[in-house]
Amino acid sequence: MECQRWKNNGVNIHHRCRDNRKGYKAGALEQGMKHSSVRSCDYIAMFDADFQPESDFLMRTVPFLVHNPDIALVQARWKFVNADECLMTRIQEMSLDYHFKIEQEAGSSTCAFFGFNGTAGVWRISAITEAGGWKDRTTVEDMDLAVRAGLRGWKFVYVGDIKVKNELPSTFKAYRYQQHRWSCGPANLFKKMAMEIIRNEKVSMWKKFYVIYSFFFVGKIVAHTVTFIFYCVIIPVSVLVPEVDIPQWGVVYVPTIITLLKAFGTPSSFHLLILWVLFENVMSFHRIKAAITGLLEAGRVNEWVVTEKLGDAPKTKPALKMEDSKKPRDAPETKPLIDRPRKRRPRFWDGYIPTCFGACLFLWSKLVTRETWSY
Repeated sequence: MECQRWKNNGVNIHHRCRDNRKGYKAGALEQGMKHSSVRSCDYIAMFDADFQPESDFLMRTVPFLVHNPDIALVQARWKFVNADECLMTRIQEMSLDYHFKIEQEAGSSTCAFFGFNGTAGVWRISAITEAGGWKDRTTVEDMDLAVRAGLRGWKFVYVGDIKVKNELPSTFKAYRYQQHRWSCGPANLFKKMAMEIIRNEKVSMWKKFYVIYSFFFVGKIVAHTVTFIFYCVIIPVSVLVPEVDIPQWGVVYVPTIITLLKAFGTPSSFHLLILWVLFENVMSFHRIKAAITGLLEAGRVNEWVVTEKLGDAPKTKPALKMEDSKKPRDAPETKPLIDRPRKRRPRFWDGYIPTCFGACLFLWSKLVTRETWSY
């Protein structure tokens, strides 16, 4: 084991596992914080299994915490190693680049607050303890901790110059499960913390307004709703029913400006802009369904499916010798810690997404044709 090799060389390193999934990621983090090797430290760096930090990561992030005692979190940027693998990874790269270059940067510079991304960050352990530790009440334990720490006056710093390599989900099934968790969890957390944020007296009214209105209400709920209703309902109706008239500035100018600003973070994928818009509009239905699930705390509100990452498995396969391919009879069977998600019956939404994608493309072409003939 790699960890054991470093330990034999005198490095203070430990490899910990647990035999259950209670509390999911929050439960694992909470249990890990109880080890003596962690309690003796002042800071904790977090990385998911597919993240590959550079050797100087701690040298570039920890000084922010050492020299600024009011800072609780230093968040680095994600860099995607498989962005060119397929069209879907290119589209994900465009969305996430906007999130890091615009949303995280704006939150850090204006309010010293943003949602922790769950990985590629360094936390001050005393801030985690003061905020109440990791909680498994939602599927976004990272955002939950960030909000609670922010309400206690702690500040966050986003450093976009520090990039950590990681992998994007390259299958639509894995991406859909990930987006469900990322949309359902924040809505559920907003429902549980809205009154706590309003009653808080340690932060300014401006910061409370930013967290409630901009961060939660607009960013996690309204954005999906407006996108779906406007692009997937109103515009198609205006194409099919000529009596429904939408001003040209509402159909062309405003959406174009917003789209160009969002695509600014990934100029290399600018030629995929139309496909990105159509894909995001279709996914808005899946996201708003997940957000409603979180607000109502319905069936799949606490569903946690680990995002499947393929890594180098499909690219490189180790050559096996003939004798290695035979499995010994007395080899012990190992039970995986993470159970495979159970197969469920197909539902309406599964077929809706590809169907709606094609319908959006068709209606968009009809709208362009109608506008051209109108001139």
